[in-house]
Amino acid sequence: MKSVTLASIIARLETAFPPTLAQEWDSVGLVCGDPAETVERVLVCVDVTAEVVDEAASSGCGLVVAHHPLLLRGVDTVAASTPKGALVHRLIRAGCALYTAHTNADSARPGVSDALADLLGVIDTVPLEPVPTGPLDKWVVMVPVDDAPALRAGLFGAGAGEIGDYRHCAWTVVGTGQFEPLPGARPAIGAVGGVSQVEEARVEVVAPRSARAAVHAALRQTHPYEEPAFDVLELAALPSGIGLGRVGELVEETTLAGFVAVVGRRLRMAPWGIRAAGDPDRRIRRVAVCGGAGDSLIGAAARAGADVYLTGDLRHHVVDESLRAGGPAFIDAGHWATEFPWCAPTAELIAGLGVPATVFEQPTDPFGLSAAPHG
Repeated sequence: MKSVTLASIIARLETAFPPTLAQEWDSVGLVCGDPAETVERVLVCVDVTAEVVDEAASSGCGLVVAHHPLLLRGVDTVAASTPKGALVHRLIRAGCALYTAHTNADSARPGVSDALADLLGVIDTVPLEPVPTGPLDKWVVMVPVDDAPALRAGLFGAGAGEIGDYRHCAWTVVGTGQFEPLPGARPAIGAVGGVSQVEEARVEVVAPRSARAAVHAALRQTHPYEEPAFDVLELAALPSGIGLGRVGELVEETTLAGFVAVVGRRLRMAPWGIRAAGDPDRRIRRVAVCGGAGDSLIGAAARAGADVYLTGDLRHHVVDESLRAGGPAFIDAGHWATEFPWCAPTAELIAGLGVPATVFEQPTDPFGLSAAPHG
């Protein structure tokens, strides 16, 4: 059995689910545990309950990875005399760390809603509420052709030239630059009072706006001219491929009733089953999903042209008003049930480090009882 440090597992989780994607009100990351210690087994779950802690302790897990934060609103003590504090103390005594990936896992790609969409056969998905791309600058620099490689290297070293999964990105074209040094100038090329024409490269790169000072300094340091010619353009923010919810297509069109049946077969159901609102015969092809409580994205689902929106914790009046306005049909599959699919790929992500990772399979939905409707 291989063991790796907790820090290594956290690094992998935070690459997949960057903490910067978390909502401002959220609490994500390491709750307890020493990053320097080794972990030989991991348990992944939606909620941290007493049963989860029991299984983690009895199976020798050194880490529990949870979707829902154990400590979030109004927590000012983890005393063992409090319900949540007691769980933290039990984890620490068992030598088990606790890590949370919540709204950052909701927005990441692949994330919670991707796992849900994949399970239901929804393909070619995009976010319902995309996160804008980070603010970028475009730098356009004119430099003598022979000095272009050093300039590019300096800009790359300052953080420029990264686009998605690529780095050292630049575009270069050659043209003719012209200038006349005035009295007081100390030109690297040409002489005061004379017009010079130089074969120059036009180098274009993008860089995070936060790196503007560093890129400017690198430009000045690597450029041979006393007064280099350059432009800095602030680029418009565009929707990114990450964000809350997903919307995509079914391979084959079906009815609302037929899709509800598919959902019932493929998702772990809450005790009360699955609720749906809309015409059972409505044709369904474009499907929007959001793991967890997703009624805040009903408007986004409607704007995306979804035929049906599947999520959890839908409220009566919100659904009724949307249906009256011609919105999509609705399926409420439950909060826990729509987030549980995320656990398996997250366990696989961790297992890729060589550490056994399992999923806590028992439902942790607080609503555990239901009554069948009268005939």
